[in-house]
Amino acid sequence: MDKNNMQKYGYDDFFQNQVNKLNISLTELVPARITAVHKEQYSLVTDCGENAGKLKGSLFYNHKILNVYPTVGDFVLVKPNPLGEDIIYHVLEKKSKFSRLDSFNEVEQIVAANFDYVFIMISLNNDFNVNRIERYLAATWQSGALPVIIMTKLDLCDNYSLQKARIEEIAPAVPVIAVSAFTGEGLEELWSYIAPYKTVVFLGSSGIGKSSLVNALCGEEIMKVNTIREDDSKGRHTTTHRQLIKLKNHAMIIDTPGMRELGMWDVSQGLGVVFDEIETLSQNCRFTDCKHESEPGCFVRAALESGELSSERWNNYIKLKREAKFAESKENVSLRLKEKAKWKTISKFQKQTKRRL
Repeated sequence: MDKNNMQKYGYDDFFQNQVNKLNISLTELVPARITAVHKEQYSLVTDCGENAGKLKGSLFYNHKILNVYPTVGDFVLVKPNPLGEDIIYHVLEKKSKFSRLDSFNEVEQIVAANFDYVFIMISLNNDFNVNRIERYLAATWQSGALPVIIMTKLDLCDNYSLQKARIEEIAPAVPVIAVSAFTGEGLEELWSYIAPYKTVVFLGSSGIGKSSLVNALCGEEIMKVNTIREDDSKGRHTTTHRQLIKLKNHAMIIDTPGMRELGMWDVSQGLGVVFDEIETLSQNCRFTDCKHESEPGCFVRAALESGELSSERWNNYIKLKREAKFAESKENVSLRLKEKAKWKTISKFQKQTKRRL
């Protein structure tokens, strides 16, 4: 048993203080970190090492709408089982989380938790898309972590100055690093972020080089690699599930499957950071409820007409704002359902108590 193993996986006072408040005896339950999720099966690590885990059915499956289920990167409390699967009893509060809209169920889907940096990965090829970068940036700033933009496949690009300039125009405070997993160029810059006991999330579309970069940083081929189709620059899915990978320097990477589209969840704060100049213009409009259409004294319209604000950036802002509003309505419905389920549970408990009396 390595008593410092959990500290090496990022477990610190933020999580220990939660355990102390729960007043749970750690002789029975111990901290663990989720390293992979396969439907209802989990891979996790404790001070005793790696093991498989499953949820405590009576706690998680009776009233699903009330429960928080673990995702990759979560810290949980488990009852160790040396002869089989550990049993997950509780999910600790997250330091950070990356969420998107589950378009099928129209609910929040948490992609990863408890990370320090998000590597927003884009390929230096025909699939380069500034609007997509703005979308990822909004979600990243909302997550509570810091974004770093990684331009991959540097070996296939003779000159990336134009792409870098376009990114710096929309995200002047965000680091932009060009790398090649094939030649190793640019990888040295990444190690200041991929530091011991820190966690980095890799996000991006399919086939843009996430798995190749993981292999390059690990120094061995642990991830299957597929290539981008040359005819349309579209990628094939390589990673099929989210997983946490430990590097030799004790840094951790959460690799995620490529996403064709990142549906917006709550990005109310993130949008304000990414489109701060638009938010500032809106605040200066003559009318507080200005719709930025034909109202007099509209600073947004004036900026669009003068060319200070590009129509492409404005249209993307409006699109993301609309998606965020839709997600907010779904979140409010979810909260109402949770509240209803909570009181239903309380009422049921009170009736059962009266019958016993």
